[in-house]
Amino acid sequence: MQHFELKGTTRKVGNKAVIKAFRREGLVPCNLYGLGMDNVLFTVNAKELKVLTDTPKSYIVDLVLDGGKPQTAILHELQWHPVTDACLHVDFLAVNETKPIAISVPLVIEGHAKGVQQGGKFYQNARSLKICALMKNLPDELTIDITNLGLDKRIKASDVQVKDVTVVSDKDTIICGVKTTRNVTAAAAEE
Repeated sequence: MQHFELKGTTRKVGNKAVIKAFRREGLVPCNLYGLGMDNVLFTVNAKELKVLTDTPKSYIVDLVLDGGKPQTAILHELQWHPVTDACLHVDFLAVNETKPIAISVPLVIEGHAKGVQQGGKFYQNARSLKICALMKNLPDELTIDITNLGLDKRIKASDVQVKDVTVVSDKDTIICGVKTTRNVTAAAAEE
């Protein structure tokens, strides 16, 4: 999985006025926790964070706080402003190479479904799946081959098999499928 370096500055616990002042300066308050470490409060530049949050890709984040040693983490939770869609707060979860990581990974659909060639309509319900694996085994994306997908057939999360990776998403999550259209039904009725 790709890494993304993000620079931050540690901060003290503050009240609402202090947090609002950070946001006015173009900074986003953040929190880093996990792996038995104490919570670390810090701020990052909102524009740098936007590169990380405004993409369908998933990254392992290398946090460099106050110019120190990078700390490996993943995005855990984001809080957004309901009107402006500005990021208000980010929680990062510290990770290492010895413990499995649960993270959402984007899906890439590949191939041309047989059902579409027979007149069906392709649909995609899921754009990403949550998986769990060691850091070295995490893929950048999951490729789903739909070549053998026939009429009224679908691919579920339980159908996805990747070596050294466990799919954590609900097994009944429908990723994609091919629906029968009215034209196909009418043609079958005429025959």
